[in-house]
Amino acid sequence: MTDWKVVTVTHLAAAAAGFIVAPREMLDRDVQQTGFFTADTKHILSATVSSLRSESKLLVYSYKTYSDVAVSRSSFFILHGSQELRVPASVNYYVDLSGLTLDRVKYDEAAQLVTVTLPPLRLGDIAFQPEQSRTINGGLLTYNQATVDELNRLNYKSARVAITKSAQDPTLLQAAERQGAEDIENYFEIPLRIVGHPDVRVMATFNRAG
Repeated sequence: MTDWKVVTVTHLAAAAAGFIVAPREMLDRDVQQTGFFTADTKHILSATVSSLRSESKLLVYSYKTYSDVAVSRSSFFILHGSQELRVPASVNYYVDLSGLTLDRVKYDEAAQLVTVTLPPLRLGDIAFQPEQSRTINGGLLTYNQATVDELNRLNYKSARVAITKSAQDPTLLQAAERQGAEDIENYFEIPLRIVGHPDVRVMATFNRAG
């Protein structure tokens, strides 16, 4: 089951709108000094890149799953202990915006197209939900709490490996990249539309190589 988060772009819209409704005297002076949010597309793109970089990282997708793992131990060939564990978890996918630079953004004026090459997706930490886990202990060794704790530690270690592997399934990565590309395209499109460039399209893609 997947649960994704579409990232808001309100702060960009508000910034652009606020700049447009400013008094003409202030607008003229600020344009001359900074060039931000003028009709010059390159200035708009530069401002958008700076805004995104200030976000540090962007959450674009969340993957919810669970892991079934089991481990057993024996002692003196007659004592046995086992533990089965089912634990829910979620994994977040991020875009590292610190790697987004202006040279990754290209503007084709003739085609009215902005292309953005994004850094590879990053996996966040696995967030287990132990309060919703199901644990079944069996065998004489599990009467010892230290043994139970050790079996639990080994099971969570195995669960982490299994979930990390499943989170890198190509289908999940493609879904996360689609959502991430859409979020970034919205970030770039809103200020362009506000300053009078509704015909400029934005296409974002991921560079898995870095």
